[in-house]
Amino acid sequence: MVAVKVRRLAHFQGLELPRYQTTGSAGMDLPAALPEDEPVTLRHGEWQLIPTGLAIALPEDHEAQIRPRSGLAAKFGVSLVNTPGTVDADYRGEIRVNVINHGLDPFTIRRGDRIAQMVIAPVTQARWEEVDDLEATARGEGGFGSTGR
Repeated sequence: MVAVKVRRLAHFQGLELPRYQTTGSAGMDLPAALPEDEPVTLRHGEWQLIPTGLAIALPEDHEAQIRPRSGLAAKFGVSLVNTPGTVDADYRGEIRVNVINHGLDPFTIRRGDRIAQMVIAPVTQARWEEVDDLEATARGEGGFGSTGR
């Protein structure tokens, strides 16, 4: 388990810190830190950045992946515009979630609603090694369906 420093912003007050819902969960659910009297309703095709009221400091070799909640996707067609979104280890601003409504009906987000999940994951940085040729493989340059349907 990795320790992640978290700062509650003023508009997070009264909400619970994200937590794993089960012992086998990979992600923690993020809440919407909207004002109580200002829910956000997204019509079909609309998206909006939703505040979580949290800022974090990750270890240098980790990232936070912001992913859709499968229940919102299955029940309402609600997802995230860029998924997974990445929170880099050196980012210290508020985590905001870019929620989109792919469903046909309007979807309302209220204060405290669990709008996304956050997975903390290790990161490996690469270095380029330029070569004139790449080693051959059975697949070669075949892509976009070249291995079958």
